[in-house]
Amino acid sequence: MSGARERLLELLKERSFARKKVVLASGRESDFFIDCKQTVLGAEGHALAGALMLDAALADSTFDAIAGVELGGCPLASAASLISFQRGTPKDAIYVRKDAKDHGSKRLLEGDTRLPPGATIVILEDVTTTGGSTLKAVAKLRDAGYAVKRVVTLVDRLEGGREAIEAAALELRAIYTRQDFIPD
Repeated sequence: MSGARERLLELLKERSFARKKVVLASGRESDFFIDCKQTVLGAEGHALAGALMLDAALADSTFDAIAGVELGGCPLASAASLISFQRGTPKDAIYVRKDAKDHGSKRLLEGDTRLPPGATIVILEDVTTTGGSTLKAVAKLRDAGYAVKRVVTLVDRLEGGREAIEAAALELRAIYTRQDFIPD
């Protein structure tokens, strides 16, 4: 495990992980919760997550932009975009809303207006459970004319998300899995 990966895991365990009963976005009940925003919105966590997510997005792949799924994926997309610029290989960030705004621009996607039609996008997520939120975001991006081939998640809960995402002809890369937090 790299130093950055080890350090981010320490931060996630300290700031984001809790053993408690919760209802997840998928509607499932769980005996643990990972609120990655508590780590990623801190300066050190932001930098570490951005670098690790960008590296996973870039591995064996070319793409035009990085999309963060509202809400947890948005700071990840911003962090990875910033790191890409600092490294001299800029990738713009896009935010994918769960629902279109009912005022202002009324957009589902934010930041995509500068992309060419058919641009290739990598989706970033904070936590993957069933893959439902991710697949909804993929559909929104594809409906807008973009290509999506890869999803990078900070934490895969190992609850069927990978299988659902791969069934949609997408690759899922996870920085961590449930086993990094709760070893068997």
